[in-house]
Amino acid sequence: MKGKTENEEGAKGVVSLEELKKIMADFAKEREWDQFHTPRNLLLAMVGEVGELSEIFQWKGEVPRGLPDWEEKEKQHLGEELSDVLLYLVRLSDICGIDLGNAVLRKLDLNAIKYPVSLCKGSSKKLTLLSKSTTTSTTSSSEYGVINDGE
Repeated sequence: MKGKTENEEGAKGVVSLEELKKIMADFAKEREWDQFHTPRNLLLAMVGEVGELSEIFQWKGEVPRGLPDWEEKEKQHLGEELSDVLLYLVRLSDICGIDLGNAVLRKLDLNAIKYPVSLCKGSSKKLTLLSKSTTTSTTSSSEYGVINDGE
């Protein structure tokens, strides 16, 4: 296994999802943990890590980008918890046979269609509310808030 921060080319700080997937698979295999890495178990472990991540922000109120008022120790802890969430997500996608990189790119394309700049720019309103206030077309009642063009 490579050093903690080195990838195949020896570059520090740059890692692909494929590299993370392989590192996680090797890590689990070396420890004979594959038997425990079911989709359900990985999801529940990730949810637990999201809870730990949430605790870091609990009671802090809104914090500015870059966390300028945070101590380095707090930022390091945040990085560790973010990493835990990412590692479980990568492992879960691998176990489920999902190409996470391609799934993310596809989702971004879908979101670009679902949330057109002309309708959403500068607004935090739900898409269904935006479409009602800016168009005369009917909105779908689906959970996705997709605009129905009357077809």
